[in-house]
Amino acid sequence: MHLTRRDFLELAIVTGAYLASNPVSALAKMTLDDILSFKPVGNVTLLFTTDLHAHLKPHYFSEPMNLVAPKNLKGLPGTITGKDFLKLYKISPGTLEAYFMSCVDFPVLAEKFGKMGGAAHITWLIKHIIAERGRDKVLVLDGGDTWITTAVGTFTEGKSVVDWMKLTGYDLMVGHWEFTFGKDIVLKRIKELEEAGCEFISQNIREVDEFGFEGDLVFKPYAIKEVGGVKLGIIGNSFPFTPIANPRQFVEGWSFGIREDTMQEYVNELREKHKVDAVILLSHDGLLLDIALAKKVQGIDIIISGHTHDVVPKAYKVPGTNTYVVIAGSHGKFVGRLDLDIRNGRIRDLRYKLYPVASNLIPADREAQKLVDKYYAELDKKLGLSKEIGTAEVMLYKRDTFFSTWDWLVGEAINDYYGGELDVVTSPGYRWGTVVLPGQKITVDHVYAYTAITYPNVYVLKRTGEQLKTVWEDVADNVFNPDPFYQQGGDMSRLWNVEYEIEINGPQYNRLRNIRIGGKELKPKKEYLVAVYGGPPPPPEAIEPGYKPVPVYEILIDYIKKKGNIKVRTQPNVKVLDAEYHTYDECYGGGK
Repeated sequence: MHLTRRDFLELAIVTGAYLASNPVSALAKMTLDDILSFKPVGNVTLLFTTDLHAHLKPHYFSEPMNLVAPKNLKGLPGTITGKDFLKLYKISPGTLEAYFMSCVDFPVLAEKFGKMGGAAHITWLIKHIIAERGRDKVLVLDGGDTWITTAVGTFTEGKSVVDWMKLTGYDLMVGHWEFTFGKDIVLKRIKELEEAGCEFISQNIREVDEFGFEGDLVFKPYAIKEVGGVKLGIIGNSFPFTPIANPRQFVEGWSFGIREDTMQEYVNELREKHKVDAVILLSHDGLLLDIALAKKVQGIDIIISGHTHDVVPKAYKVPGTNTYVVIAGSHGKFVGRLDLDIRNGRIRDLRYKLYPVASNLIPADREAQKLVDKYYAELDKKLGLSKEIGTAEVMLYKRDTFFSTWDWLVGEAINDYYGGELDVVTSPGYRWGTVVLPGQKITVDHVYAYTAITYPNVYVLKRTGEQLKTVWEDVADNVFNPDPFYQQGGDMSRLWNVEYEIEINGPQYNRLRNIRIGGKELKPKKEYLVAVYGGPPPPPEAIEPGYKPVPVYEILIDYIKKKGNIKVRTQPNVKVLDAEYHTYDECYGGGK
């Protein structure tokens, strides 16, 4: 067996050899006991994960360089990143905590600390805390975006992840990307979970008839749980904008929405009828929306947020309310813990922690590891997931408000596939996708970790400059709307072969300026050849003849094989006129 330097480093950490030979290193100072350190409080422990995106194996994922927000929201949790984040939360650069919670020096710290997350390591951590605390005092919750968007999640129709959740002992969950499997598969998986004691709750999903009239709830709106001698009411909110952010076809016959009015009714019902001691909202709304929601819905004690992938190491008390909001990042990097001292119908004290799932230090649960290995072995035979197809010369990443190296690579690959004839390639502003470090081998599994959706086809269309600008302005209004109730998820669309300026706080539908395509000024009446993916299929008559729709992952795998060494543009194609915008070199050191 050939061991790379990183392989040896990981083995050395586990055996203690690294600790002995490098006594002054930051990693050597970290131990499992350091990670587990927590002083319990009260009688209730909430353990929670969110936005795993089916990453069952340890991997790399950097927090974004940029979380650009409109000026009225800037400074709230979920809008701070990089060095500003470290300063705000008093986190020392170069530490394990800094590595997990910021983008600063990510490639360097990745070499030092190794991979993050992994289902088996999460299971071990959850079971360890339950064993210390007692099962009767613990509730295990998941905030959705859990079953899908890697090969092992998507091509097992979520079963691999559901089997892991059952083994780990989850109690409650809500959803979003899960719904893109389609209603039949979603209901099948939920039944499997419920048979193992895990309920799917959502107060904001209703049946709707062909005329648009709403009927019954599809799922239970809330659950009541006896934990630590007190009664908890947990309300669920799945992603409110699912039929807008994803193709409506997957949830035909169901209506979504924030539904703050009915949420208030359920809070009142739990308080007045069921006499619960505390009300918790398990949410996939997004952090900024949940903060805004706390000001509208009275009587929620705790909101466990999800969807926006934010890392917030300190429980945030929403000004003017008695509501605390917490969120546990994404991609399996953290397990959140919130201890509550609840007496006489009131929360007297709380203590909160994000446990970094450092897979070099946290052991793997044996049963969970066997389960993960089983599913990966099956898919490796079918898809060749472990096959190395190229080498990254710069860091390949997805998450950022405007630009990412991975999406620029996607643009290059799609344009190459269609003979170099395209004017524009647009990629969706998803927040998920693993990281490939400079010098790391790119595998087939890496490609699927960015592209494994249930509607992966690339379509080629003709659009006028005026039509393109209208679409891009609409996306910008979604991302930068000053009212979180009108932000419907995701970052700005990625625009390959396009340069532009943007005024974040500019007039609605007039934020983009000086748009250039292929170095030339956008002409409103000119028709451009555009490739798109990640949205609902266009009508057949809109697809440009002679350009066959192909799954994006097939295009990418072939292109990376063809190129071998992958070095793509690292400088953003956008100039932000009225907000700070950080560059690749600031966080990642030019790929060195």
